[in-house]
Amino acid sequence: MATLQETATQIRRDIVRMVHGVQSGHPGGSLGCTEYFTALFFKVLRHNPAAFSMDGKGEDLFFLSNGHISPVYYAALARSGYFAVSELATFRKLNSRLQGHPTTHEHLPGIRIASGSLGQGMSVAIGAALAKKYNGDSHLVFSLHGDGELNEGQVWEAIMSAAHHKVDNLIATIDWNGQQIDGPTDKVMYMGDLTEKFRVFGWETLVLEQGNDMDEVVAALEKAKALTGNGKPVAVLMKTAMGKGIDFMEGTHEWHGIAPNDAQLAAALAQLPETLVDY
Repeated sequence: MATLQETATQIRRDIVRMVHGVQSGHPGGSLGCTEYFTALFFKVLRHNPAAFSMDGKGEDLFFLSNGHISPVYYAALARSGYFAVSELATFRKLNSRLQGHPTTHEHLPGIRIASGSLGQGMSVAIGAALAKKYNGDSHLVFSLHGDGELNEGQVWEAIMSAAHHKVDNLIATIDWNGQQIDGPTDKVMYMGDLTEKFRVFGWETLVLEQGNDMDEVVAALEKAKALTGNGKPVAVLMKTAMGKGIDFMEGTHEWHGIAPNDAQLAAALAQLPETLVDY
């Protein structure tokens, strides 16, 4: 059985190959969040890929708000058993279930909401978490959001609502990579002290300094789980590097939404040894 880090390496291979294959997509944030998705889907999340249902009763749920990082989401879903790994080869192609932003009308297992219209995922996750409370379901809801996405006002309305309604079965993680499509987040729209913001909005707040260290990510998510059930929603502010794992992509917004050419793909794959089996 592959280790979590071996799985993450293979998922990074999947990401760059998928985006290269159609010369379209968003590799930067996908690569930066690979440890998170691997830790979540292969270690932390209580889920049953073989019996996927839209209502998600009796299992933990995950919602991706920043849906443009669909490559890492699809790779994690496929590698954890939601659908055949070979289907990754259809990414962004006509009539594929793996659209550039996740959608629901294709009925792709693992996808419960259409996402990519930034700012909406927090509201959805809160609604799902409240539904679990009302239904007496003790399982948790996890969500992921970009730090640039926090420019959206709806996010903060939802954050206030979650605290007000004591949605303490929700763990929302912010990919705090400091980059968005137009440049560094501090230059596009300075957000101030995010840790303090979530705290004063009434959330339990954790800062994950090493969001690309697998052990640290697992530990932070487990700690977040231990904080649930205490009357407050939980936020994990996860510091990552956009483009992590490929030296010429790392740490810059320039790889937010462009695909590698043939030579760049070869250079990227040379840094990512095949650990499982390529699709």
